[in-house]
Amino acid sequence: MSYSNIKRWLASLSYRTGVIVIIACVIFYIISFAQMLLPISVAAKSALWVIFFGLAKTAQYTALLILGKAGLESLKRKFGKSRV
Repeated sequence: MSYSNIKRWLASLSYRTGVIVIIACVIFYIISFAQMLLPISVAAKSALWVIFFGLAKTAQYTALLILGKAGLESLKRKFGKSRV
């Protein structure tokens, strides 16, 4: 599957799916930093951080592809963070 096929498929997903992926992104970001409080070795903390931060970034860019420009503008209007 090429990049353009994947991009087209993600863009065909619904707005609701994009919002769910954004929520997953936020959860992965929280976990990636909150796990630093666990009483485990530095190597384990580093591995967990890499895994969860990577998942957060993947979810972030996937949500951007799903929502597109119009979806992001809609989210900004909904939460009142429009900068015009």
